[in-house]
Amino acid sequence: MLATLAVLSAPLVHAAVWTVQVRDAGGAPVPDAVVAVELKGQPSKAAAGTAATMGQRDRQFQPQLLIVQTGTAVNFPNFDTVRHHVYSFSPTKRFELKLYAGTPVEPVVFDKAGVAQLGCNIHDRMSAHIVVVDTPLFGRADAQGEVRLDLPPGDHRVRLWAPRLGNAAPTAQPLTVAAGAPGVLKVELRD
Repeated sequence: MLATLAVLSAPLVHAAVWTVQVRDAGGAPVPDAVVAVELKGQPSKAAAGTAATMGQRDRQFQPQLLIVQTGTAVNFPNFDTVRHHVYSFSPTKRFELKLYAGTPVEPVVFDKAGVAQLGCNIHDRMSAHIVVVDTPLFGRADAQGEVRLDLPPGDHRVRLWAPRLGNAAPTAQPLTVAAGAPGVLKVELRD
């Protein structure tokens, strides 16, 4: 199963499929880990008008983990019959959408890379994360802890984050990709 990927605006010349395998200290796969590859020379901000959705349904955020590129406007539609009060006090993005039904008129623009933890002041068990990355190339690990990405040649930086890390900043490590050479990168998630 391939992870959901963002699409680069320019074609990936001589790109190669790379598999990033995310494991914990014991060697077990880490599903739902976020992998972002920052490419030299690529824009860090999303194109104007880029939007995403974090809905509320059955008194839960859907999805509970959303990955967006810096500059993305996120809409928060409420599909429940009860009102919600969505907020984040995370340094990445502080905001409050006070008690509302339907969809707020203005989306929230996530203009800084990092992790925003969300909650609802009315329903304490509601929580979610929005991971904001400075790259158009990212994915979410599958049940085997793997993300497959088409990577162009060059020296890049891989950023890694998983829900169990909470608001911690994503870790980073370098990655060099040869032209047209597929590969596997094994990374250990450190708590």
